[in-house]
Amino acid sequence: MQLMKIRNLKKSFGEHELLKGIDLDLFAGDRIGLTGHNGTGKTTLAKIVAGKMKRDEGSADTFGRKVKIGYLQQSADYTEKTLKRQYTSGEWLKLAKLLGISHLDENRNLAEMSGGERLKLALANVLLEKPDLLILDEPTNHMDLHGVEWLTEKLKEFDGTAIIISHDRYFLDVTATRMEELADGKLISYSGNYTAYREEKKRRFEQQEKEFEKQQRYKKRIEGQMEKLKNWSEKAHRESTKNKDSAGKLPMGYKEHHRVKAKKMDIQVRSKMNRLNAELEKNKVEKPKEEAHVYFQFDAASKRGKRILEGADACKAFGSRVLFEKSSFYLKYGEKAALMGPNGSGKTTFLRILLGSDTLTSGTVWISETLKIGYLSQEAEDLDESLTPIEALGLSDNRMRGRAMEISAQLGMASSMEKKIGFLSLGQRTRVKLIGLLLQELDILILDEPTNHLDLPAREQLEETLSQFAGTLLIVSHDRYFLHQLADCLLVIGEDQVIRRYGMTLKEYESPGTGTDNRKEELLIVETKLSEVLGKLSLHTPLDREYTELDLLFKQLLRRKKELSGKL
Repeated sequence: MQLMKIRNLKKSFGEHELLKGIDLDLFAGDRIGLTGHNGTGKTTLAKIVAGKMKRDEGSADTFGRKVKIGYLQQSADYTEKTLKRQYTSGEWLKLAKLLGISHLDENRNLAEMSGGERLKLALANVLLEKPDLLILDEPTNHMDLHGVEWLTEKLKEFDGTAIIISHDRYFLDVTATRMEELADGKLISYSGNYTAYREEKKRRFEQQEKEFEKQQRYKKRIEGQMEKLKNWSEKAHRESTKNKDSAGKLPMGYKEHHRVKAKKMDIQVRSKMNRLNAELEKNKVEKPKEEAHVYFQFDAASKRGKRILEGADACKAFGSRVLFEKSSFYLKYGEKAALMGPNGSGKTTFLRILLGSDTLTSGTVWISETLKIGYLSQEAEDLDESLTPIEALGLSDNRMRGRAMEISAQLGMASSMEKKIGFLSLGQRTRVKLIGLLLQELDILILDEPTNHLDLPAREQLEETLSQFAGTLLIVSHDRYFLHQLADCLLVIGEDQVIRRYGMTLKEYESPGTGTDNRKEELLIVETKLSEVLGKLSLHTPLDREYTELDLLFKQLLRRKKELSGKL
């Protein structure tokens, strides 16, 4: 059954025509993934369909039925003020707890909640409305893996229609049954999930490229024929205007013959030209547009010592609420680590401790003072909206300003560098922050949800660049694809509030295997003890008696770790 029929929907902002005639058919049970570059109008289209924004032209026919629409906006729109209005529903609180929000009660201050927790509360409220059409705008931003899995299951159970705006490739792969790409103000439809969409888009591009090249060869051949006819016609015109030849006179009827010949050739040229233009217009194949390539390049400073970060018996608590405790861990130079844990488990607090803006309740975390650290926060809206990107980055040096403009052109941001940040989208604001990092030589990059608000091509290029970064990465991200591509070790905040290091990839950590559970558990214990021993070793010199004993224990644990790692 068709739920909604949208035709010729248009929307402009000033002289800029954003949506140029959108046609979209929504059927009961559809799971539509809406994709496209930042700034193409995905959120604008969602707001118009949801009735939150007026269209300039076009129609949305619901065939006489009242369609109930549930709309989940981007996470930045959920502030303490907007959530408090509906923060009294017992059913809502119960549903939110199912999403994995801990320590939740009606008296809890919303300002203490993480972005992921706020998003879950808003999502719970939308689902309680039991809509016919569910519109989700970046629903997995800030959401932990448990939340993504829960939402995936809920969408499978949901019997209505869903439009999903997302740059999360894993989420689109497991939820979408149809993809709509918004480009140049129009929608292009693709059957299947995200992977199928990318494959089909590549096939269409290659097919169009072949057709365009074939058309160009045909056009060149016809133009070559016309060029010959033109040369013959010009020659005939010259002959028809001659008064005498080399002998001093022309044969009778010579000029008339060449005038007739020139006229015929002119007619042939015009006929061929008209035929070519008509054929090209009828079967015109446009040159396929190459996807915009985004180039990131992070410069790493010179290599440091092997161990750059160590924690020993680290604990962080707010009153009676413990985020993590009894935690020992380490990171080496060049490792690419993922920091994982449920929403509200303390990941962002842990990063603030590393950056020196917060402190532990007890225990120690050592990080080399000589390291140059770059930090990308998860909030795209914390830049001063009254400043331009150049001003916000504090670039007064002409050389640095020039470098920033070069990078901004690579990121598709050149025309936005003189605009106030208040006029930039969340994706553009994230790129402003990335420009700031790209201008520096760094030893360690701490990235808190770096792919939030980035479109898919930008995410893929960022993955490729970070994989080549010579320094250390510490990443908090709910983008499974992103972590699968990059992370070679994990720091996991467990349900028991202990941070543990795992010397394995996310895929290895998640994959079930018979006979491996005990080895994984032992490996976890060995790695925890290794971290503790390393922490104690750092407090002694080789002349101390305790140093020799600790060093022997360290070597024994290291050998056992290698044995266990080889069996997993």
